[in-house]
Amino acid sequence: MIRDLDEHRGELPAYDLCIVGSGPAGTTLAAELVGSGLRVAVLESGRLEVSDHGDRLREVESEGIHVKEYSRERVLGGTSTTWAGLAAPLDTIDFERRPWLAHSSWPIPRAELVPYWEEAAERYRFPAATFFDPGGEFGELRRRGEFRPRWEGLEEKIFLAATPPQNFGREWRHVFEGEDVDAWLDATVVELVPDAGGERIEAARVRTRSARELLVRSKVFVLATGGLENARLLLNSTALSPAGLGNEHDQVGRYLMNHPKNYHGIVRLAGPRGDLPFYYGCLFQGFAGYAGLRLDEVTQREKELLNSYVRFEPLFPWTDSEGVEALVLLVKRSAFLMRRWTRGRKDEVVALRDYSETGDDSDLQNARKSWGEWLALLFAIPRDLPRVLHYLKYRLLSRRKPPLERVRLRNFMEMEPSPENRVIVSEERDALGARRAVVRHDTTTLDRRSLVELHAVLARELEAQGFGHLETSLEAALAEGARWPIDQEASHHLGTTRMGEDPETSVVDPHQRVHSVHNLFVAGGSVFPTSGCANPTYTIVALSIRLARHLREEVFAADWSTR
Repeated sequence: MIRDLDEHRGELPAYDLCIVGSGPAGTTLAAELVGSGLRVAVLESGRLEVSDHGDRLREVESEGIHVKEYSRERVLGGTSTTWAGLAAPLDTIDFERRPWLAHSSWPIPRAELVPYWEEAAERYRFPAATFFDPGGEFGELRRRGEFRPRWEGLEEKIFLAATPPQNFGREWRHVFEGEDVDAWLDATVVELVPDAGGERIEAARVRTRSARELLVRSKVFVLATGGLENARLLLNSTALSPAGLGNEHDQVGRYLMNHPKNYHGIVRLAGPRGDLPFYYGCLFQGFAGYAGLRLDEVTQREKELLNSYVRFEPLFPWTDSEGVEALVLLVKRSAFLMRRWTRGRKDEVVALRDYSETGDDSDLQNARKSWGEWLALLFAIPRDLPRVLHYLKYRLLSRRKPPLERVRLRNFMEMEPSPENRVIVSEERDALGARRAVVRHDTTTLDRRSLVELHAVLARELEAQGFGHLETSLEAALAEGARWPIDQEASHHLGTTRMGEDPETSVVDPHQRVHSVHNLFVAGGSVFPTSGCANPTYTIVALSIRLARHLREEVFAADWSTR
């Protein structure tokens, strides 16, 4: 049942499992445990709709790369209420120990996650693994284009998004409305309270918008509040140690990773290439996607580099028109218009006609908007009407391919897991009296050098293939004092409670249990030891399915006294 904790009167029941957070990780855990016989509580800091109170609680201080406000929504469903849905599995090299990369390797092999990615596809609307294979369904589009390169130092990586993107709070709301789960809204956990022995968590201290304070007791707890808030909550739980819960070795909050992104680089085409849906992006069989380019793993090992990637974005005459982007956004947010547009096109290849149609959405699309801002977007269409009409001509009416002379690069970086990139807490307090998070992260020399080398290899290969000439000045940005242009965050907050075998270099074990606490687990991207270049939600859901199975079949089954 979904209930507002601030309006609840009376005693709260004791639970078998308490999940803190209702984003993709928390919702998946709850859904996977329906029918298990466990009494489950989900504590959501927000409400069914966004609120001023929730917005105040998401504020953080940023140093280095700026953290966007809408990257951490306090609402049922979390940030899945605003995301674009882009997904990809992690790569083989992401799981390996890389001798040139300190703190690399996962404590589980990639093969162990493959069946869980398949389950994520079956139950949570992600593409099946075969769609991400360059030889699979989406990869077939490569053979339909006029450009079929033979890369030597590069490799294609496919990124796909369900259309429309999954909204976990809306699509799986029935999980929270059933008898198996109590979903408490306006239930902000400010501290985890240990028992007298200090080896287990006894309760979560919760505060509501009216400053009521309650204890939610449970036998097992899972934190699923995102890469910043998972660390912040552990650091704010100081009953056992001033350094924070699970922080005996000063590991909580460290190794923060993101996928810094931005435009840099223009490819001047050697001649007309027509539509290249595989590279430029398209809608196909219910998914929106494209193939990016990364250094192949042999080259990464030889040159001791990271796993960054770039994507091609065609520069049409109307590119970067706010009116066009507003129109695309309004269509994407309208269920009726999207159904009309996609009806009968499932098996068609609908080529991209603007970057905003598919793939990585801009701030204009992702940021939450007031009614006034939606109205301003509506007026942006007639304000830029010539370019909007030009776009509509090629989108709806013309069979001809639009003129295209240039393609720009959108860059996405892998960040090394550096202990200096981290989340700490300040003495400043939020609206409920908890210490605020301070986020310190920026790209390292290795991060930057990896992308510079990708540009260099790409430039050589595009010339050799006769595709065009890459204009880039990224290498000059390596100079001391130069501004690094790839400086926007991707809202992928990873690594702050990293998974590992050794408590001295990690926070949770391979089953995502906090090393020093018997009944506390962590879910979500904060457990990633490395980030690769893939959007993380597909893997977050896969790991959550794996964790739910471990809880059901090992934790509760092995200890019947917890039932």
